Amino acid sequence: MSTVPVTDATFDTEVRKSDVPVVVDFWAEWCGPCRQIGPALEELSKEYAGKVKIVKVNVDENPESPAMLGVRGIPALFLFKNGQVVSNKVGAAPKAALATWIASAL
Repeated sequence: MSTVPVTDATFDTEVRKSDVPVVVDFWAEWCGPCRQIGPALEELSKEYAGKVKIVKVNVDENPESPAMLGVRGIPALFLFKNGQVVSNKVGAAPKAALATWIASAL
């Protein structure tokens, strides 16, 4: 499974009402660090298929969801479990660090 694009309209359904934990990547096309972690998140979405869903929210096209969570810098990653934020981090990180962060929050 690859990452899933999510909009403000689908945020509640895809994230808050998900049966599995969800990593939300708030990103933008113009953001270099966002583009750097994109491939790692794609790989992790395949590795965690069925256990964790990884979704991407373009902050330029969907300003409500990041505003609701107080996102001030991107990339911003939020891990939701049972509809609640259990962890978050801002900034790019290598794949191994992202995997450790996801695993520690599960």
